Amino acid sequence: MKILLLSDTHSYIDDTILKYAKTADEIWHAGDIGTLEVTDALKKYAPVRAVFGNIDSADIRKEFPLHQRFKIQGLDIWITHIGGYPKRYSTVIKEMIRQNPPDLFISGHSHILKVMRDQKLKLMHMNPGAAGIHGFHQERTMLHFEINGGRLESLNLIKLGKRGRD
Repeated sequence: MKILLLSDTHSYIDDTILKYAKTADEIWHAGDIGTLEVTDALKKYAPVRAVFGNIDSADIRKEFPLHQRFKIQGLDIWITHIGGYPKRYSTVIKEMIRQNPPDLFISGHSHILKVMRDQKLKLMHMNPGAAGIHGFHQERTMLHFEINGGRLESLNLIKLGKRGRD
């Protein structure tokens, strides 16, 4: 199963993002969607699993939850927007993740690309950075990977170019 993981679009979608959406079996958005036009455009290519972020309006919060927790091929996945990362989980998440750690923990919010293991909790953490043009990040990024037999494989960083419009 091919997954496209993005976050922090802040109402921005372009042909480059959609080119990669065409290659995915599922698209996961880790919050700060901005407008439903973003997820509507993505849904034309693959099913979308998303969570709302701190900038998202009531209409987005009505369609998408704060957390998505699900299994694919036995792999336990948790997506939330403000989650932090190993050794720096957000205070809201810290106890929940310790009590019931997933195999893969995904968050957005920071606009900082991170892929790292939490050795203590035995989980993989991913933050795809920011795919949008608003924020302090310099380069727009997404992640593409596969789930095969319950294992994460073929992880690729997708660089979308500089933050400002070309």
